[in-house]
Amino acid sequence: MSNLVYLSKERLRELEQELSELKTSGRKEMAQTIAEARAHGDLSENAEYDAAKDAQGLLELKISKLEGLLSRAQVVDTSSMPKDSVHILSTISVKNLNNSKTFKYTLVSQEEADLQAGKIAVNSPVGAAFMGKKLGEIVEAKVPVGIMKFEILEIE
Repeated sequence: MSNLVYLSKERLRELEQELSELKTSGRKEMAQTIAEARAHGDLSENAEYDAAKDAQGLLELKISKLEGLLSRAQVVDTSSMPKDSVHILSTISVKNLNNSKTFKYTLVSQEEADLQAGKIAVNSPVGAAFMGKKLGEIVEAKVPVGIMKFEILEIE
């Protein structure tokens, strides 16, 4: 899995902070939980101990996944990218020509995508359709429900 993951500086910092917290306070809290469960007696019939050990496994899996993600992370420097076309980390205002509603999206990596926050992945059908397009262009995105048409109103 050597494919790069493109992240904003802010998202990289968030992930590094999350990893640090999981490795320090997360592991410490998990050790305390296991110690408390162990104190309840016979481990062969101790459901609390089993649950704590399962939770520890999930914590270690999350840490491992974050470490893998961060090892492949590359911060995107948008300063050298053209300002007149859509690229990763572009924020665009678009008009959905199917329903005349206007939306504002930021194009991000799959790992940062969050539609509720207006962040769409560059490899999603809609995100991929916007890549490389210019102001005023009509963009067609093939989605499961058909074809969506957008007009690019602004590129930041």
